[in-house]
Amino acid sequence: MKQLMRNVVAIAVAGGCAALAQAAATPEQISQIGKTYTPWGAEQAGNADGSIPAYTGPIKPPASYDPKNPGIRPDPFANEKPLFSISGQNMDQHAAKLTEGMQALLRKYPTFRMDVYPSHRTAAYPEYFQQNAIKNASECKTKNDELGLEGCYGGTPFPFPATGNEVMWNRLLKFDQFAFETRAFTTSLVDTRGSRTVTGVSSMQIQYPIFDPQRTGPIGDKEIYEMLRVDFLDPARKNGEKIVVHDSIDMVDQGRRAWQYLPGQRRVKLAPDIAYDTPSPTSGGVTTTDELAIFYGALDRYNFKLHGKKEMYIPYNTYKIRDPNVCPDTLAEGTKNHLNPDCMRWELHRVWVVEATLKEGQRHIYPRRMIYLDEDLYSVGISDNFDRAGQIYRVNHSLPITFYEGSGHMTDEAVTHDLATGAYHRQQNATMGGGWVVTAPRPDNYFSPAAMTGGGIR
Repeated sequence: MKQLMRNVVAIAVAGGCAALAQAAATPEQISQIGKTYTPWGAEQAGNADGSIPAYTGPIKPPASYDPKNPGIRPDPFANEKPLFSISGQNMDQHAAKLTEGMQALLRKYPTFRMDVYPSHRTAAYPEYFQQNAIKNASECKTKNDELGLEGCYGGTPFPFPATGNEVMWNRLLKFDQFAFETRAFTTSLVDTRGSRTVTGVSSMQIQYPIFDPQRTGPIGDKEIYEMLRVDFLDPARKNGEKIVVHDSIDMVDQGRRAWQYLPGQRRVKLAPDIAYDTPSPTSGGVTTTDELAIFYGALDRYNFKLHGKKEMYIPYNTYKIRDPNVCPDTLAEGTKNHLNPDCMRWELHRVWVVEATLKEGQRHIYPRRMIYLDEDLYSVGISDNFDRAGQIYRVNHSLPITFYEGSGHMTDEAVTHDLATGAYHRQQNATMGGGWVVTAPRPDNYFSPAAMTGGGIR
């Protein structure tokens, strides 16, 4: 911590007035990192009544965690009981802390409820990420109508965001891990009758080159910040299919590059449709590609307005629903219209509130979206998505956990509720496939079209 504070003071002095011109943070804000604020810009203190605690650092693994089975993380809060439950009958008492979409779910489905537990701030960032976030407070800035970045390092780009786009950049460049993977994750669809269909079983590797702990320089303005590869294992009609996605810092000229290997054709083709409001490939039409994990992809189709910060109930520390010994998929997804409330955990946290409205001349099935992102974990929260009539269409929320055995998180698993049909879609669920594990980075060429061709089957 002493070294952290020495770095903070040096950056505040060096940044001086230049920081005012180039970044959201002022020297006064920067000087309060480690005191009033965490390195990633969250308020260090809890709230007035103590229902949101102060941030005190990462948690330790529970005694039941087995390092030999690292992807299965037992609930460190398994002995806690809900403080209270919110249902359609008492939701009005809690409406100020519920998104419009969550109120719609409570109102529409009598069986839906939110069990609210004590709040725990469990973010776990490595030291190099925190140091880079401090640098970003004075050096990182947007360009090209806030659709590009320059002078940024591999940490939270904007610890003190002043615009909606800056909050969304924090979401896109969120830290889960440098490299991690799962042997098998499941996507499933529960239709309006309550019938569950496994729409895909895949292995996945995700890598963030910008979070290489060995790198020292800033992120290039056209650099790839995320690479992922999906290898489909099931159902039989998709076995052998592969997808590779590269997301670039440059959203204007470079954007997303995606490729798909089709085993029936034995060839790789560009897949430009894996973006925006194209249905996610295994969602049964319930989730758009850019709705995955709250928001996923380029920012160019929306204007993002920042409405500040608010205390809200959001999913948090959802270890229970990820434990195959407690909530196997057949139990967690064995209910109609929504996940099993017995397997869910909700907590009170401070979130950034961002309103996305479609730009003139652009198209998307969601003309308006309200996005709520946690102050500690920018990819954790809720998105309410509206149709052209201004009604709630779909609600997406994350199912996050912290890798308490070290540092990092898994925040991409999420569920989308379609209020028009009553169906819901759960994505990137590795509960029954051994969970998510931290790995050594793979060579960049593993995430290439050529690698998909070489590894193709059938």
